[in-house]
Amino acid sequence: MRERDDDIIEFDFFDDEPETEQATQRRPALRPRPGGRRTGGPPRRPTFRGPDGVTPLLRLVLLIALAIFVVIVLVFWIQSCRSDSRTNAYRNYMQDVTAVATASRAIGNDLNNQLTTPGINRQDLIRSIEGLTGRQEQVVRNAQELDPPGPLRDENDAVVEALQFRVSGLSGLAAALRNPPAEAARAGIVLSAQAERFVASDVIWDDLFAEPSKAELEAQGISGVAVPDSNFVITADLASQRSMVALFTRLQGAAEGGEPTGLHGTGIVSTVVLPAGEELATGQETIVEATGDLAFRVTIENSGDSQEVGINVTLTIQRTPEPITQTKTIQLINSGETRTVDFEDLGQPPFGPTTTVQIDVEPVPGEANTGNNTREYPVVFSLPR
Repeated sequence: MRERDDDIIEFDFFDDEPETEQATQRRPALRPRPGGRRTGGPPRRPTFRGPDGVTPLLRLVLLIALAIFVVIVLVFWIQSCRSDSRTNAYRNYMQDVTAVATASRAIGNDLNNQLTTPGINRQDLIRSIEGLTGRQEQVVRNAQELDPPGPLRDENDAVVEALQFRVSGLSGLAAALRNPPAEAARAGIVLSAQAERFVASDVIWDDLFAEPSKAELEAQGISGVAVPDSNFVITADLASQRSMVALFTRLQGAAEGGEPTGLHGTGIVSTVVLPAGEELATGQETIVEATGDLAFRVTIENSGDSQEVGINVTLTIQRTPEPITQTKTIQLINSGETRTVDFEDLGQPPFGPTTTVQIDVEPVPGEANTGNNTREYPVVFSLPR
């Protein structure tokens, strides 16, 4: 019994002792089993890798990031396409409105020229206005066929309304001239009432089309698209009652043989150098600094008692070998009124010696006194400081 106890004690002793280095070295190496697994120790956890050496989780993250990137690119691309499409829609519409505006403005210019043609008789003027009415009616039809972007439908209605006011004014003006009142004052009231429709059309265009359209383009974030203007009234005073009375009087004179009656005449009031603002004098030499924006402003007065139209004013600067010459036209000026004419973009004047700036106003029909239709000013042009 003792021997067994000793054996057990010895066995327990060696179990509690740590392995020595020699014992560790003698431990046999682990050998793989026939299936490829090692024996003699706990199995190692396998690491799974894809064919490219990337773990599946990382590959999933990369795929998600790529998908998000593609979606973002697509969203920006779609938004860009929509923005380009919206901009093109507004640009195309404004181009169509510009064509309508240009055609109507040309009709207004032609009407202005007819009303300010010296010596025109009433029947010729009526026929001209009737032709302009037909042209303006076609412009209205073109405007009605426009296809505006949704937010500009009300503005497009304003375009049509403005153009219809012009048709109404033209047809009413022709009718008033066809059967005018006998008295000039009454005729002026009737004619100016029709001409005021032209003024109203310009207001409608500006306030109900142009300004709201600009605001809408800004709200949409659209730039580079121009909103067209269309002013039918070229000479603002032409629509006034006073101007229409004078027009009727001119037409009556033409109907009676075309010989002007009453006092007629125009005269030069002053000539001012711009931008300096210095007034030229006929008997005194003036030194003029020839800046890049050099100009001359000439003031003309109607010294007669009749309305005058189509008055040509010419500025001449003596220069060798050829003078500088420029002509402007005052379309209409009523009795006692003044008009200014600016002569700009004159080119390089002669420097050094004294030269002459000459202003000539073309005499109007029936003008007897032409002594104040020409002025000569001695001038010395100097280089800018």
